[in-house]
Amino acid sequence: MLALPALLLVRPAAAVTLTERGLAQGGFVVGRAAPGTRVSLDGRALRVSVDGAFAFGFGRDQGPSAVLAVTHPDNRREERRLAIARRQWQEQRINGLPPEQVTPDAETLRRIEREREKLGVARATDSALTGFATGFIAPASGRISGVYGSRRVLNGQPRQPHYGLDFAVPTGTPLKAVAAGRVTLADQFHFFGNLMVIDHGHGVNSLYAHLSAIEVRDGQMVAQGDRIALSGATGRVTGPHLHFSFSWFQTFLDPQPVVLGA
Repeated sequence: MLALPALLLVRPAAAVTLTERGLAQGGFVVGRAAPGTRVSLDGRALRVSVDGAFAFGFGRDQGPSAVLAVTHPDNRREERRLAIARRQWQEQRINGLPPEQVTPDAETLRRIEREREKLGVARATDSALTGFATGFIAPASGRISGVYGSRRVLNGQPRQPHYGLDFAVPTGTPLKAVAAGRVTLADQFHFFGNLMVIDHGHGVNSLYAHLSAIEVRDGQMVAQGDRIALSGATGRVTGPHLHFSFSWFQTFLDPQPVVLGA
């Protein structure tokens, strides 16, 4: 019997695929690779699940490119230079806020700093959960009153950009978990009011703020679509709404294409 050519006996390494529409400022990317593949983004190692799923994202001010390094299970290494699309951002002016909500006093600033640290710990979670890999749904249905990336001017004073998606829904509107995960924070904050964070795995997390009620507890596992809270008007607001944020670790991403597909 003739031996087959060696080339036909070599099984090529599985291709790495990415959600290409996430390659933009504020974008979220889910990747797929063969189990056992190692992946890094700009030198930062990414967690890869046992079935080859991984995730990463780009901030509002991300530069024009990033480098994805892949080491395949057969130790073959490749690098991809990813082109990151630049976006234009809106400006949003909000007036009528209480002065102390725009320029807090020294004691309130200390509280805000403590809360920022607590929120940072929750958003730093790097678990092996894979809720991020099965897609996301919207936390509520309603008019969009604020978008990610917009430059904020509060009572005439420039402030940091808006890092979330606002749903203009009445107080008491039931809210849903956008994907499966674990509650990593449920507390009351100065600016955010009643707030909760859900870890969806691999550094991907969602945040729900200005709640009138939180219906889950810290550490609780939730399934996609579970009722988790009621919308409200707590914290720094001019009216009832849900402020929804979406992050990869400490990097806030644009939630709109993730949960609304637009």
